[in-house]
Amino acid sequence: MGQSKVLYAVGRVVCTPIYKLIYRYKVKNKANIPDDGKGYIIACNHFSFSDPVLLGLGQKRRVNFMAKDELFKNKFFAWLIRKLGAFPVTRGAGDGKAIKNGEDIINEGNLMGIFIEGGRSRTGELMRPRSGFALIAKQTGAPVVPACITRIGNGIFSKRIIHFSDPITVEELGLTSVDRRALKNASNMVMGKIKEMREQDLNEYKRS
Repeated sequence: MGQSKVLYAVGRVVCTPIYKLIYRYKVKNKANIPDDGKGYIIACNHFSFSDPVLLGLGQKRRVNFMAKDELFKNKFFAWLIRKLGAFPVTRGAGDGKAIKNGEDIINEGNLMGIFIEGGRSRTGELMRPRSGFALIAKQTGAPVVPACITRIGNGIFSKRIIHFSDPITVEELGLTSVDRRALKNASNMVMGKIKEMREQDLNEYKRS
């Protein structure tokens, strides 16, 4: 897919101190993403343009993000994010090519990141999950790691908590078939984990 490991590594070195300073981010359970060379799906909520970078900085492995196709209209930005591992998806169109790209990434033993609400929440509140990631999980057998980025306090540069849950297997997700109900149930299960992490992190902040 034309990715550049060097550019990704340089980006990590450059962004880590900057994002630490701006967002004072804290990572919880990053060991839940095994460093074993197998393919996993990271399914996360999304409310800020900083989320992809924070998710990448929150653990050791390189993340290949499924991103909305509008981000690829600018030629330079499209070149940059492709080099960093992103690939486009046309939202609401049943994009078979994006699903195939996701499957290839997983089958090659890499991480695929996806924001399961299908877009950025304007309010910061969690939205209804989409089921594209569940279809890719079913097709590849890849475990899904729910992830939650929580904003602590108010303001665009408020502290962030990046929280990873335990991997959930295809069997645990109930993906014995690819019918619509099974995909919806799997999506709701993962979103339920994200809600749990968000509530936990907000409650810890209130008690501190």
